[in-house]
Amino acid sequence: MAPQSDSRDAGGDRPVAVVTGASSGIGEATARRLAAAGYDVVLVARRLDRLRALAQEIGGTAYGLDVTDRPAVDAFAANLSRVDVLFNNAGAAFGADPVATADPADWQAMFDVNVMGTLHVTQALLPKLIASGAGTIVIMSSTAGFTAYEGGGGYVAAKHGTHAIAATLRLELFDQPVRVIEIAPGMVRTDEFTMKRLGGDAERASAVYQGVAEPLTADDVADTVTWAVTRPAHVNVDLLVLRPRAQAAQHKVDRRS
Repeated sequence: MAPQSDSRDAGGDRPVAVVTGASSGIGEATARRLAAAGYDVVLVARRLDRLRALAQEIGGTAYGLDVTDRPAVDAFAANLSRVDVLFNNAGAAFGADPVATADPADWQAMFDVNVMGTLHVTQALLPKLIASGAGTIVIMSSTAGFTAYEGGGGYVAAKHGTHAIAATLRLELFDQPVRVIEIAPGMVRTDEFTMKRLGGDAERASAVYQGVAEPLTADDVADTVTWAVTRPAHVNVDLLVLRPRAQAAQHKVDRRS
């Protein structure tokens, strides 16, 4: 299936940044910050209507695309003449059941978008990133990619996969003009992530952040991504873990009534 787009050739004299998962949350916030930093931003997500509104706001280009659809990803890549930055942000979590009773379909969906989606877009855009002479790949990981927790088996496995892609790709591109940056946030409160994971159960979603005064926001993560991307081209931020001050570790969170 070909991607739907508001067709125009991104770039010109400005560097081009492709942001996947740009219709909400961290992707949306990062698109705004990259545009403010001088990038021509290509917005990618399935919800084209939301992308169009954001594209109009920041002067970007909207592409309706499912990153798990490889032919569509290839068609999208063919429409771009230049790519300087790729932010692999598209991802999702589904379910919070123990391994013994988890729905395999949820695990498959998480692997497809977090791991295979990252692979598809990276492979499709890598030639253009190398050709830019100073390309940057940012992979959105998670602290779940390093520490397991109960009820998180499928998401933990998927984010271990994205961490493995970043670490391996950095080794394989050591002699190419492309940086590979991994950003691994801890507790981030966004409008949709936890609600989707818990099937729209607002009460359970709210409980995830109960008593935590200041979880990270989407803009906190976007600020970090933009900072890493805008370092001098010879400076690579290999791995940056960020958490709210209240979260010392995956299971160590300051919660107050």
